Amino acid sequence: MIETAEQKRESNAFFKEAIQALNESDAEYLLGGAFAMFHYTGIFRDTKDLDIFCRAKDYPKILKHFEQAGYKIELTDSRWLAKIFKGDYFIDIIFDTTSNICRVDDTWFQYASEGEFVGQPVKFIPAEELVQCKLYVQNRERNDNADINHTFLRYGKQLDWERLLKLVDQHWHLLLAQILIFQFVYPSDYRDIVPQWLFDELIRRAQEQYDLPPSVEKVCRGPIIDQTQYRVDIKEWEYKSYTIKTV
Repeated sequence: MIETAEQKRESNAFFKEAIQALNESDAEYLLGGAFAMFHYTGIFRDTKDLDIFCRAKDYPKILKHFEQAGYKIELTDSRWLAKIFKGDYFIDIIFDTTSNICRVDDTWFQYASEGEFVGQPVKFIPAEELVQCKLYVQNRERNDNADINHTFLRYGKQLDWERLLKLVDQHWHLLLAQILIFQFVYPSDYRDIVPQWLFDELIRRAQEQYDLPPSVEKVCRGPIIDQTQYRVDIKEWEYKSYTIKTV
């Protein structure tokens, strides 16, 4: 849906007001979502929300500050998400994922990218964390494969591929699958973007695992990327749900 000029003024006013309030809260935050995608790829999307990332210790401070300023607040899911509302507009305050895979920590701020948004200096989530988070969004209602492909295409030569591999190391299969999709979608570009060493390493891991005997326990890791469509595996087909171990 394309915004009218009036809607554009309204949304820009809300975004500017929100950024100013975030700065006044004295909590460290990073901008993600559609505006991080624009920062890294140049793809613009009309949206009425902001995706703000922060450490878990900082979201209460942010919520309290906005509540005192007259906004409606909501702790949507204490594992990873809170929300702030004003009319038709809202802010997602994200500090983790439901499976504790993409927990915001100090390194997000260490590798953040500086830029500008609604005339304000801001920091965007690192491109590597942007890809990491999107690798786990592969459900029927929303699939972020195209976002990752566009990030690879437009920013891949600047990506820290070694760091990305470390971030997704326990689930390297998802990165290999994404690279193969990227190779399929952009057959004329992938060689100049995806490092040969990374492709070789991931293929080696896949071959090595294929040579091993299958798991004795029937485990389904599907719920990591789609908690709805793989529910039948856990509830009816007696697969064991994959549990994320956290430190």
